[in-house]
Amino acid sequence: MIPLVDLQAAHVEVAEEIELGFKRILANTAFIGGDEVAAFEREFAAFSGVAHCVGVANGTDALELALRAAGVCAGDEVILPANTFIATAEAVARVGARVVLVDMDPATYLIDVDAALAAVTPATRAVVPVHLYGQLAPVERLTEALAGTPVTVVEDAAQCQGATRHGRGAGSWGIAATSFYPGKNLGAYGDAGAVLSTDPEVATTVRMLANHGGLAKYEHQVIGCNSRLDGLQAVVLRAKLARLTAGNAARRAATARYDALLGSLDVVRPAVLPGNEPVWHLYVIQVPARRDEVLATLNRAGIGAGIHYPVPVHLTPAFAGLGYRPGDFPHAEAAAQRILSLPLFPQIRAEQQERVVEVLARGIA
Repeated sequence: MIPLVDLQAAHVEVAEEIELGFKRILANTAFIGGDEVAAFEREFAAFSGVAHCVGVANGTDALELALRAAGVCAGDEVILPANTFIATAEAVARVGARVVLVDMDPATYLIDVDAALAAVTPATRAVVPVHLYGQLAPVERLTEALAGTPVTVVEDAAQCQGATRHGRGAGSWGIAATSFYPGKNLGAYGDAGAVLSTDPEVATTVRMLANHGGLAKYEHQVIGCNSRLDGLQAVVLRAKLARLTAGNAARRAATARYDALLGSLDVVRPAVLPGNEPVWHLYVIQVPARRDEVLATLNRAGIGAGIHYPVPVHLTPAFAGLGYRPGDFPHAEAAAQRILSLPLFPQIRAEQQERVVEVLARGIA
């Protein structure tokens, strides 16, 4: 078997450190918040090149809290790409705002900035560029174009821990939300997430909203929720964060190997937007035809390939009420029929990648 993501191999590298950390948590009974959480927040903020990090319960909450901190309210409009995980749209819906979708750049799968700017109306309060597959969307174009307007750029950074654009990381333009779902480049042992920001007021607002609307026990300034990072997850994230730079470098090396192995095959390999230094959360190719048959061939051979994502947001039953129709976002819809994610993780071996490409070649022949 060659898994899509090898969580077991990742755990072996940090098992001893995590065991010791769990013993500290159990001894101190610091299950919610505590020193481990505070230390992780400081360390991840420094790693990301921002001033503030607020740990929360999961990535979807992180997006919702970031939107709330940005002032997005019921009745507002929020623009996001059609080719994203459903959580991006769910977070918008959960604050009561209206999801406004735009198409993607067909070369990079990142948000079409021109389409996003053209979709801005007087009701728009935020644009959410999704940093997909491990590289950053062109945030600077959005922030420059929207400067001086009431529209905030809230980055969905769930797939790009450690990636940079022109030397800057997610959150350095203002505010970003990320997920530490186990399969991410920086993954917890359960659900976890964070909001990153350069603005202390944003960080304070997020921290307050995530803690029942207050910074101190029984002091509730606003109506909030319960979305806090626990100490056990912070132990895991600290151990993995210390190894993230090396892990991302290993992903880049594996990506270069895939690029070389796939050179003679009739597939579209990933493209990098100029100015980006990706971290390759996923290695996504396009196959010319019969994608589902190719995927089945890989899976039958014990290769854990997948699709990220098979259905654009506007074609899901959950968001049928938006009123979009097939054909409204042709690039996202076309890609959804052809994309295929190949196994990629820091510990993947050359012979495993060679096996993946061997089976893939048979499948597309």
